[in-house]
Parts: sequence; C-alpha cells; structure tokens
Amino acid sequence: MRVLAIASASGGCAAAMVTDGTIVTDAKIAAEQGLPAAIPPMVAALIEAAGPPDLVAVVVGPGSFTGLRAGISVAQGVGLGAGVAVVGVTVAEALAEALPQLGGRALWVANDSRRGRIFLERDGVVESVSLAALPAADRRVAVAGDAAIAVAASLAARGVDVMLTSAKRPTPRHVAVVGARRAEGALPALPPVPLYVDAPEAKLPVGGLRPAPVG
Repeated sequence: MRVLAIASASGGCAAAMVTDGTIVTDAKIAAEQGLPAAIPPMVAALIEAAGPPDLVAVVVGPGSFTGLRAGISVAQGVGLGAGVAVVGVTVAEALAEALPQLGGRALWVANDSRRGRIFLERDGVVESVSLAALPAADRRVAVAGDAAIAVAASLAARGVDVMLTSAKRPTPRHVAVVGARRAEGALPALPPVPLYVDAPEAKLPVGGLRPAPVG
C-alpha cells in the first residue's frame, strides 16, 4: 500500500510517500509561516515523483491551529481527487509507533500549546494543563513531545520514575504506518478533522454580529 503521510501539527510540515513502511520520497517545510500556500505544491511534487497514493494519512492534532487546518485540507483534497480514503492520526499515536520499547512505562506526550500551557496526551485522553497542574502518575512514565523536557523535570521533582525520550514530533513514516493500520480496521476510525483541545481565541462581539446587508 502506498500511503501519503502529512504531519503539520507543529514546527512546519513534513510529508512523505511511504510504501509498506518504507519512505519512497519525502519533503519538509521548516517554517511555520505560509504553510497553506506551501504544502500543496510540496505534496503535488511527492505525488508526481511516486505516483498517486492508495491512502492518505494526516496528523489531526493536537497542535497548531493553522498547521493542522493546512495539512488536513490538502489531505482531504488529495483523497477526493485520487478517490482514496483519508484517515486521521493523533500526535501520540505516531510517537508511540516510534517508541515501541518502553519497558512497560506509560507514554505521556507533551506539546507546547503556546498559551503558557501544554497539550498532554495519555491513556487516550488529551487535555490542556499547566506544568503546575500535571496529573499524578501512578506508574513509571516515558515522556515524548516538544515539551517533554519540562514535563519530565516536573515529574522527576515529584519523585516519579520518569524516562525522557528523544521523540519530539511525528514523522511521516510513523504516521503512514499508523494510518495503514487504521485503514485496515486494526484501530478505531478517526476522521481527518482537526483535534482541538483549547477553546478558540476568537470571540463574538458583545453586541453580536452586524445584520446582513439589505438589497
């Protein structure tokens, strides 16, 4: 199965065409600015080089509002144009695939939410918390994600047996592997829509919206 995998939850965008777990061709955009305009030509180049995909797998979050929407929109467009399924993959699912040997430790995935808080994924639950309000750990923990150092330090200060991993962001290969497993029915369905944790920053005006123009 040839899988187009797109990961744009944070730190730009990485994408690849992956066949049976092996990367055929890949590309990366380091900058976070301008992703909506930059991702489509990058993905088009991958498809031109490797051929149309049999499946599209895209990271759905949690992560950057703009990055998620840009990557998911392209994934949905490719799926519609190629007539193939599009499946969602969470950040934690992709990082767990990259860390198969944890010695029985529970995996906590911690990513900076840029609001003075972190997105914490554990046991299939995603929440937005501050470092001071981290939940208690009742077993040994391994921490991944771009906020892993701060979370691991906080847990260690509490006396938790914690292991800091080097996995920070989902890679397209792991996204593709998880996506293929989901498409085969080995994982519960997850639609390709953004996984938002925090409430939107935009608020309606106090007096409500202006009435629609007449005539």
